[in-house]
Amino acid sequence: MLLLKKTAIIFYFLLFTNHFFCQNPAKTGTRHLNDLRSLYENFEENNEKAIPYVHNYIKFAQSENNYNHIFQGYKDLIYYSEDKAVKLKYADSCVVYSLQSKDPELISNAYLTRGIVYYFFYKKYQPALDEYLKAYDYSLKTKDQYLKNSIIYHLGVVKSYLGYYDEALTLFDKCIRYFEPVIKSKAHPNIIFNNQKGYFNSLHQQAICYTNLNDLTKSDSIVKYGISNLPKSNDFSLENAYFLKSKGILDFRKGKYQEAIINLDSALPALRANDFTWTSVSYFYLGKSYLELNQTEKAINYFTKVDSIFQKHNFLLPEVRENYEILINHYHQSGQAEKELFFTKQLLKADSILTRDFKYLASKIHKEYETKALLAKQNQLESINSKGLIVLFGSILTIAFLVITLIYRNKKQKKAQQRYFELEQRLIREKQDLLSGDHENKAKKITRKENKTEVPESVVEDLLEKLDKFESKAEFTKKGLTQSDLAKKFNTNTTYLSQVINEYKGNNFNTYLNILRINYITHELYHNPKFLDYTIEALTSYCGISSRQTFTDLFTEINDIRPTVFIKKRKDELKGMENDLE
Repeated sequence: MLLLKKTAIIFYFLLFTNHFFCQNPAKTGTRHLNDLRSLYENFEENNEKAIPYVHNYIKFAQSENNYNHIFQGYKDLIYYSEDKAVKLKYADSCVVYSLQSKDPELISNAYLTRGIVYYFFYKKYQPALDEYLKAYDYSLKTKDQYLKNSIIYHLGVVKSYLGYYDEALTLFDKCIRYFEPVIKSKAHPNIIFNNQKGYFNSLHQQAICYTNLNDLTKSDSIVKYGISNLPKSNDFSLENAYFLKSKGILDFRKGKYQEAIINLDSALPALRANDFTWTSVSYFYLGKSYLELNQTEKAINYFTKVDSIFQKHNFLLPEVRENYEILINHYHQSGQAEKELFFTKQLLKADSILTRDFKYLASKIHKEYETKALLAKQNQLESINSKGLIVLFGSILTIAFLVITLIYRNKKQKKAQQRYFELEQRLIREKQDLLSGDHENKAKKITRKENKTEVPESVVEDLLEKLDKFESKAEFTKKGLTQSDLAKKFNTNTTYLSQVINEYKGNNFNTYLNILRINYITHELYHNPKFLDYTIEALTSYCGISSRQTFTDLFTEINDIRPTVFIKKRKDELKGMENDLE
């Protein structure tokens, strides 16, 4: 039986790819192949002295047409190669040979391997997601639950990066439910080791999500559990660093700046050696901690280190964006115009990367992971429309049709402009009401109708107060929210909740929820220009609606204008305002 190497980044590579042998010991191939692999398996990661031995292993596996072992050999080459470009080349070979095998499990594993190389060594989310989705497709044809949960984990990481923390939590919870029973079983030590890696890294990702959702209590509980229960082994030094880093961030958020510095400093040695992304985040929170302690020079030093990592890798997490705003403000106040200009350019570059990634990833993950059936239907409709246009433009009625179309469009544009103007006036009035407090006054003036179910006054007041908070915190954007979920959250029953919503909100639960979601996203589109660049799929998910078509129908019904038309009109309006300023 093969033993896993002691390495800090085993989770990102070996954990979710190197399980053919330890998961299925009866399928390890010939004894000679095992003997060949035993010659190098104890070499440390990135030790290229192992590479000649690996080539011998691959050569023999090829002579046997043993695709599992060929695949394993190329994964070993990834592990022992120091250059990340070479690692990617060998990841390509994994895919090539797995496709030749026509084995869905092997192919899924190969795409996952290449995705991990893109993610861990390059931090390129776009190609990584493409590989994960291919791996996901092939995994559906297998019974390998370990592999499926490996892919789910990495899709969760992408969702977390995009800010879909609730959705990411669901995926990480699914992984934990799979890994936890295995590590408590009497399985082979290698299998337990692999699942321990998956379990603790899933916990770490959950802590990140809860922290960003501002649920510090849950995050703190997970971090403390992780630190206390991690195996006392160098094999888990990176996982330990992740939890220490998370502990430092929590300390900062609680105003415990000295404790934050201690924990972040403790995490840095392992992070610097293995993970530049979380090194960057740690530098950022060290800078913020020192800034709070009025040690500006130390703070700026750490903020500058964040930029050094960004310059080298062209990547940073969204939460680190503030790093540049702090630097720009610092150098503006100190009168250092040259440095202020430099970091302004860096911020623009960072925004460009974040915007590009968000638009691509959000669209991709919703289309190809969650709404494949909808995409197929959309493609079918587009194909039909395309054929119709060809026939139309080839007909003798083209000129007449174009004339009629121009007239119709002109009327339609005028009508759309009028609808946009009316909606704009409503949005402006609502914004003014919100700022002046009239919105709250109007809410308080709502009179109670006949109480058919005789809901107690105290219950009504309690539910109305909770609904106000529910609306103000935009909790209605949670995807898949049901009346039962909300009743449970409010510690009441669905009958009371339904009656209060009907009487005081003037609609049934579903209509009430849809109006809140559409009004919310409409305000964001009008007042927050970055939303104008999101895809319809991303907007749909952002406000909690289940599908693009439902979103479009509801937006059109409630606002009397299609979302694509509204977005175009708002963009044109903003562009016109910019031209006026010039």
